[in-house]
Amino acid sequence: MNVLLSIAVLGLLIFFHEAGHFLAAITQKIKVSGFSIGFGPALFKKEIKGITYSIRCLPLGGFVSFPDEEADKLVSPNDPDLLKNRPIYQRAIVISAGVIANLLLAWIVLIGQASFIGIPNQPDPGVIIMGIQADEPASKSGLVAGDKIISVNGELLGSGKQGILNLVNVIQNSSGKELLFEKVNEDKSEIISITPADNEGNGRIGAQLQPNLPNKVSKAKDIGEIINSSNSQFYELLSRTVVGYKSLITNFSSTAQQLSGPVKIVEIGAQLSEQGGSGLVLFSALVSINLAVLNSLPLPLLDGGQLVLLILETIRGKPVPEKLQLAFMQSGFVLLVGLSVVLIIRDTTQLSVVQQLVNR
Repeated sequence: MNVLLSIAVLGLLIFFHEAGHFLAAITQKIKVSGFSIGFGPALFKKEIKGITYSIRCLPLGGFVSFPDEEADKLVSPNDPDLLKNRPIYQRAIVISAGVIANLLLAWIVLIGQASFIGIPNQPDPGVIIMGIQADEPASKSGLVAGDKIISVNGELLGSGKQGILNLVNVIQNSSGKELLFEKVNEDKSEIISITPADNEGNGRIGAQLQPNLPNKVSKAKDIGEIINSSNSQFYELLSRTVVGYKSLITNFSSTAQQLSGPVKIVEIGAQLSEQGGSGLVLFSALVSINLAVLNSLPLPLLDGGQLVLLILETIRGKPVPEKLQLAFMQSGFVLLVGLSVVLIIRDTTQLSVVQQLVNR
């Protein structure tokens, strides 16, 4: 049930991203020919007022299509309502609207939680293990997703963001040195030994971490507390996401293993859903913010890549040649599809149920 719930949340977040592009276009009376969730062959398709709505078999994203992008559409190339014939600022609004929609949705979700569920209490002591990478020290030690790490070598980690920083610092400074982790799972405490692997001078155990969030919440006193709490959560999630992508670019070799595909995202969502409403809200807000930051990157096929082309058009005073645009987009398609396939295969083989089948 938790898996289905996390899949539904992921699909809903993708829908809102594409809906942002769609609404930005139609509110400016720019012609739209299609609105699709997913890629590949259509499972469902219906045309309403000249716009074809579809759900496709590969739920890895989605897209809004425009008449000037489709060769089979009978449209005049000089039609002022085509996207390519609109001023650059209007096209920039359409391209940026998906990112804005995801950021706005994440903030609204956090506001909704604070208003109707309550304000999350301060994190409990310790750090939660969100995921484990196969054949890494954490996996070999018997550590599993859902374990709580309370202390290392007898030193308490603390709580919240500081607890995670303390644990990361200990691991990174202990390459090749044995560490004694106190873990708790279902109220059973156990001491396990983990020796961090070397990663360019820093220790690594191959585990994804999150604060030990309590299931209990407190009722907000007033609207000011709701907004302040939601803004604080939103800023923390956004800043952590931006720092994560920055680390991926500046220190790719040590952070590449932290990349997760759709399978791993769904698994993490299922784990967070087990923590109740607050866990599901955290998953929704975090993935929505991740979609926004990811799509802001200046890569082909992503919104950031489209904005790069607009910036170049502004500098040149004319559009980038179509051949270069096509090459840019095709390279991005191969890169993103290839990466998605690799991540899906890797994440699937690391699922606990698959590991059990393999080890039989």
